[in-house]
Amino acid sequence: MTSKQRAYLKGLAMNIDPIFQIGKSSLTPEVTEAIREAIDKRELIKISVLKNCLDDPKEIANVLAERTRAQVVQVIGKKIVLYKESKDNKKIELPK
Repeated sequence: MTSKQRAYLKGLAMNIDPIFQIGKSSLTPEVTEAIREAIDKRELIKISVLKNCLDDPKEIANVLAERTRAQVVQVIGKKIVLYKESKDNKKIELPK
């Protein structure tokens, strides 16, 4: 992903609300599977890490990206933005 594409996705992510919250139980297989399904449908999702989660949001983002085969767009504070290009429901056209 180029820096231009990343900047474009960051701009899109500013307008969306987090659809998942990761709490004290951190990354369970159920949460990971739900995020995988959501990212396959939406392409770009935002995840909120709650204060009672002791894990580092950057680590969580990297683990989620690896497990869902997505890319980490950004991690700001306790917000994670992930992107995965959809083969079926292409909604976001990245700049070249």
